[in-house]
Amino acid sequence: MIDTSDALAALVERALQEPAVALDTEFVWERTYYPALGLIQIALAEEVALIDPIALEDLSPLGEVLAAPGVVKVLHDAAQDLQILARATGRRPVNVFDTQRAAGLVGYSGTSSLQDLVDAVVGVRLDKGETRSNWLARPLSESQCRYAADDVRYSLAIYHALADEAERRGRRDWVDDEMARYEDGALFEEGEPTDAVSRIKVRNMSRMNGQQRATLRALAAWREREARSMDRTRRMVLPDEALVDLAAIAPTHAEDFRKSRLTDRQVARFGDGLLAAVHEGLEAPPEPIERRGRPGPEEERDAARLLVAQAFVAGRCARDGVDPALVATKSVLKEAIDAGPDAVDEVLTGWRATFVGTDLAALLRGERAVRLDADDGWPRMTEH
Repeated sequence: MIDTSDALAALVERALQEPAVALDTEFVWERTYYPALGLIQIALAEEVALIDPIALEDLSPLGEVLAAPGVVKVLHDAAQDLQILARATGRRPVNVFDTQRAAGLVGYSGTSSLQDLVDAVVGVRLDKGETRSNWLARPLSESQCRYAADDVRYSLAIYHALADEAERRGRRDWVDDEMARYEDGALFEEGEPTDAVSRIKVRNMSRMNGQQRATLRALAAWREREARSMDRTRRMVLPDEALVDLAAIAPTHAEDFRKSRLTDRQVARFGDGLLAAVHEGLEAPPEPIERRGRPGPEEERDAARLLVAQAFVAGRCARDGVDPALVATKSVLKEAIDAGPDAVDEVLTGWRATFVGTDLAALLRGERAVRLDADDGWPRMTEH
């Protein structure tokens, strides 16, 4: 257990001498906007350590390891852990290896849990009994510490096994290409508050007119900024239903809040901000409302092209042991189809272009067709 600054400094010094370290975090995310960090696990070649962020006021020394280009940082389903670690240490991690995504390129599911991957690769079944523990409480139990340590204990062995398998299949470049996503600064940037309206899911939203939707967008952006500054959940600021209600009422004076479901305390605390947000929404152009009707011939052709493209990608992935979810989601395939054959490589880039992009473009041009193989029923490419 690393719970003093001297112990952390010594651990960092040892970690910087390693070619690779494994990392994980435990956190609680119930009443805060940002995850509340409760524990950091790190595995070196010969040791596993648990870093206590409750006892340590300054975690910035660990940032030296995260930012060291010569040390591979091995994580499983890395994105959220990387964001938490960057926020805690003030440094952005580089040279990341995500075992979940790498697994999807070498014959495993790209959504495998750590438990399943450890079982498949190492042959050990992890105990997940402490999944819902309170990681902010102290002292931690022996069971909690054992559970936390096991989350990184086998990660370096998995990393080496997956890297070797990628090399054997000639896909190490694919893995490197995929890990480059974690060098993108966008991962560590907070989303635009104006996009927060997409999180609101209330049944009667479909009845809102364009101006009400514009007002709801402004209200959702206000709530997002408020939740960040307070470090409280969005719902603890105001629930979705209250925002939809306010967008429909569109209060322009304090007395208009009487028509809403807001309490006097909420009005006193948030009234001025809500009025400003409503004013912003009423001044904004009405948002377009999508009208769904019977699909026309072109929409039906696009839907057919999408089904053929999905079948082709599924067949190629089944043949070569790649998780299709890593290649292209339905929306990405639709984007590729809408872009047209000559622009497929702008949508499916990097290893995806090599793997399916060129053949998909030929398929969309009509130069090739997809047939079902008589032996196993999987789709195959054939010359037109």
